Amino acid sequence: MNSTIDTVITAETPEGIAIEMHPAGFPVRCAAFMLDALLRVGVLLACGSALAAGGRFGTGLMFVALFAVNWLYPVLFELLPGAATPGKRVLGLHVLMANGLPITPAGCLIRNLLRAVDFLPLMYGFGIICVLLRRDARRLGDLAAGTLVAYRRELPPAGAFAAGEPIQPVGTLSSRQQAAITAFSWRAARLTPDRAEEIAQLAAAAAPHAGPAATMTDRLVGIGRWLHGQRRRPS
Repeated sequence: MNSTIDTVITAETPEGIAIEMHPAGFPVRCAAFMLDALLRVGVLLACGSALAAGGRFGTGLMFVALFAVNWLYPVLFELLPGAATPGKRVLGLHVLMANGLPITPAGCLIRNLLRAVDFLPLMYGFGIICVLLRRDARRLGDLAAGTLVAYRRELPPAGAFAAGEPIQPVGTLSSRQQAAITAFSWRAARLTPDRAEEIAQLAAAAAPHAGPAATMTDRLVGIGRWLHGQRRRPS
């Protein structure tokens, strides 16, 4: 399933970090639901076979298993680090908050409890209509919980330098200045360009003029690379 067919949603944190999310549309979510449904049926059939000889006690346990599989199954898996049921995980999906942050226990509980509303009037009618009409493909439970089902994306390492070429700093930098510039260079790629440039301007005195086309962000990243030991253009 190609995630590029879905609309890209961008959320920006208070720190200025832009988070791009690719909401999962109806076809892939339907496929994930079917995979989870097959797994649930398999678990219930296994429980039914094991409890068949238990009489009334076995019947009571079967009702407990039915409740757990239908209601606790999605909650349990979505609260695990993968934030996805097995069906979603197979198709590369996960559940997160609509602002791009990891799903919270409250959000997880609300979105799953409101499956009963999405199911109305029959076979998730309200939920399907809502997913098809919204550009972020959120069902009623997602809207109430502030959650989103999106494609999982591999994020760049938190400790990776932003792209750039080494630049020797002008004069002598204090250890505190070197640490600040290096820290900025490591996180610049995770900031929006405008926010990165705004922060970089605070250290303008430490950056040489590397040509009219170079932004202050490029200059600081270049200094950070030089301080980190890069003395020539990487091959």
